[in-house]
Amino acid sequence: MNANSFDNILQYLTAFSEEPCLTPITNFINNEFVASSRLMESFNPATGLPWVKIPNSTDLEVSSAISAAKEAFKTALDIPRCIQNFRAFAAAIQTQTAPSAILEEPVKAVSYVKYDPIGVAGLISPWNLPLYLLSFKIAPALAAGNTIVCKPSEMTSVTAWALMHAIKEVGFPPGVVNLVMGEGATAGQYLVDHPDVPLISFTGSTLVGKMIQEKGARLNKKVSLEMGGKNPAIVFSNYNSNDLPLIVKSCFFNQGEICLCTSRLFVQADIFDDFVKKFVQIAKNYSVGDPADNVNIGAINSKQHFQKIKRYIEYAKEEGGIIHCGGVVEMPGKLQNGYFIAPTVITGISDSSKCMTDEIFGPVICLTPFRSIEEVVTRANATEYGLSATVWSTNSSDLLNTAHALRAGTVWCNTWMVRDLNMPFGGCKQSGQGREGIHDSLHFYADAKTVCVKLD
Repeated sequence: MNANSFDNILQYLTAFSEEPCLTPITNFINNEFVASSRLMESFNPATGLPWVKIPNSTDLEVSSAISAAKEAFKTALDIPRCIQNFRAFAAAIQTQTAPSAILEEPVKAVSYVKYDPIGVAGLISPWNLPLYLLSFKIAPALAAGNTIVCKPSEMTSVTAWALMHAIKEVGFPPGVVNLVMGEGATAGQYLVDHPDVPLISFTGSTLVGKMIQEKGARLNKKVSLEMGGKNPAIVFSNYNSNDLPLIVKSCFFNQGEICLCTSRLFVQADIFDDFVKKFVQIAKNYSVGDPADNVNIGAINSKQHFQKIKRYIEYAKEEGGIIHCGGVVEMPGKLQNGYFIAPTVITGISDSSKCMTDEIFGPVICLTPFRSIEEVVTRANATEYGLSATVWSTNSSDLLNTAHALRAGTVWCNTWMVRDLNMPFGGCKQSGQGREGIHDSLHFYADAKTVCVKLD
């Protein structure tokens, strides 16, 4: 099958998700699919076996992509015509109203703001939600007029490779969009360090984000960071019980491998025991299995991450926590070497427990009781992270007072994961720097220039 046609790409990917692919996938540089001189294996976490080889790009290969993007930036490009699959960002930025003013003194003049593209943007995306989170960076970067070099996680690079087939077929000019794959410590670091890349947008761990921030400060680059979280949910006794399935989903969706998933669940004391019982009943009904099947919980992303989550469950046991359900799941047949953990519900641990302070990033939730708004806000804010939170109550005063007091970039009230691209997205404290979204991304991916014209 010819994988170079986007019409065939989904069928092609489905075929070698069942059987390992013998042909390595490639980088995408200057509108061409380019083989790498160095390869690494990508593993299927459901089977624990390698399924395809991907580039582990060398410095020279990353440099080639940067050079192509730099050269393309020199040419005047009508970027919005090339990004019809990113209509939301393109339409919004094309109609963006820039500030303007007319002065009468000391001379009569009009001033207005023009947003200029900056150059080559380095876009580094994580292994969870790989296609969605990469497109969330590509669209505004291009709409603002920049050229780009993408570096997806080496654990989930295939979807980015598939996207490049669409990029090529819709007619992007050569060099505007480039893709290099490989390890963060090599390909990612070279991209961040390169003097011809003035913009870096990163989504990933707080540890790596801090390293990028330090490099960006030293090299005077614009850096946007979306990093870790330890997101609290606060459930008041007067919450709507019909919302319970969504509260459970907020903890375990995508195996809990989303930065916005609930990780700490504070429940008002007078309903705590009953709430835990009902919560556990729903969690136990979550099916675990091959993500290609109709299941609630698929495989954990990698063996390394699987081992990490297992350690946190053991920490909870050592600290006297009660494990109501969950833990490692042994699977039969072709899945016997896969990485599976069922929804794990923990109570009886203190706020200082590792499970309450560290980002686990898996299907593990810790529930704890609270008595007052003042108490729960203090406890919920007592973390180095500040990405998101949820509040559940039928009392509008409790709902909004709590939401306003929480230190988080996004607070959902009686809902979860409702996203409006017009709204700023990002975290505070150790969860990030900068914001993404239609309007906020424009300010990151473009330089604002004031033009003042004297009026005769």
